[in-house]
Amino acid sequence: MSDENKLPLLKASFKLLVEQLREQDRVAIVVYAGAAGLVLPSTSGAEKKKIIESLENLQAGGSTAGGEGIKLAYKIAKENFRKDGNNRVILSTDGDFNVGESSNAAMERLVEEKRNDGIFLTTLGFGMGNYKDSKMEILADKGNGNYMYIDSILEAQKALVNEFGGTLFTIAKDVKLQIEFNPAKAKAYRLIGYENRMLKNEDFNNDKKDAGELGSGHTVTALYEIVPVGVESEFYKIDELKYQTTKVNPTYQASNEIMTVKFRYKKPDGDVSKLIVHPLVDQQVEFEKTSDDFRWSAAVAAFGMILRESEYVKGFKVADVEALAKSARGKDRDGYRAEFINMLKTSHALAMR
Repeated sequence: MSDENKLPLLKASFKLLVEQLREQDRVAIVVYAGAAGLVLPSTSGAEKKKIIESLENLQAGGSTAGGEGIKLAYKIAKENFRKDGNNRVILSTDGDFNVGESSNAAMERLVEEKRNDGIFLTTLGFGMGNYKDSKMEILADKGNGNYMYIDSILEAQKALVNEFGGTLFTIAKDVKLQIEFNPAKAKAYRLIGYENRMLKNEDFNNDKKDAGELGSGHTVTALYEIVPVGVESEFYKIDELKYQTTKVNPTYQASNEIMTVKFRYKKPDGDVSKLIVHPLVDQQVEFEKTSDDFRWSAAVAAFGMILRESEYVKGFKVADVEALAKSARGKDRDGYRAEFINMLKTSHALAMR
C-alpha cells in the first residue's frame, strides 16, 4: 500500500474530501494493516487540521486484516449513528484482504447485515497488482453503496468533490429499471453492458431483492441496440416458434411509442418500493443530430466493445470512436471528455505500432 498510487494518493484524495466537511459532519478513521485499530475517534468536520494530521500519520505495513477492520468501522458508525443523517463506511483499499474474514461470502453477509441498520458502504480502490476490482464492486452493491477506482488526483477530485452528492449521499435505494419494447416497432434488442446488474423479470416487483442505489445528482445511462421491425440482421436470425406467436395489442400497432420504462425505488430508510411508469416515443432523430451526451455515451460504449473484442463491433475502429468522441465533446467544463479522447489517441497509436 506504500506505492505512490496507493497510500500517498489515498491521503491526497481524502484531504480533498476533508475540505468539504461541515461542522455538523463527523468522521472517524480505522486502519486494518496487521491488526484493526481506531486512529481517529468520531471528530467534527470543523476540526480539519486534526483529521488531516491523522491522515498524514497513516503508514503502510503488515498484512491486511480486512474483515476485522470493516467490523470495527461499522461498530464506530453504529455508536455515532444519526437517524436523519448519512451514515456510511468508506472502505479504501488496494483490494488485498488476506487475514481474518476474507472469503467473499463472509464479507458480503457482513455488509448486508449492516445495511439493514441504515449504515451504507462505499468502496474506493487504489493501485494495481493484486487489486480485486470485482470484489470491491460486489461489496459496495451488497452494502447499498457505490464503488469507484481512483488512479489519479483528478479522479479523486471528480469522485469526492465535483460529484460528492452522487458519490456519498443516497437519495434512493434498490433502484430497478424494467424495459418493455413495443413489438410493432422493435423486432429484437440487446442491452450494451450491465451484465452483472441483470435481474430476473419476476424480481422487479420483489422488494426483497437488492438492487442499485442512486445518489444526489447521480445519472445512469443505459444503451440498447435494437433491430427495427422489417430490418434484416445477421445477428438476429431465429426460426418461428411452434407453440406461441407474438400478438401486438392493436392499440399500439400504429402507436409511435417504442418502449415503456418502469422505474422502482425505495427511500433510503424505506422497505416498500414506489413505481414510476413512462412511455418513450420514437422521434427518429438522425444520429448526427442527437445530443452531445447521447453520442458521447455511444462513443464510450463502442470503445468498451472494441476492448472486449465484441462480435457486434464489426468494422468500427478506435479511430472511428475518436472521431465520434471529438464531435460530442461539447463544453467539457472539467476536462473529463478531453482525458478520454487522449486515451483514445494513445490506444490508436499503440495499435499502429
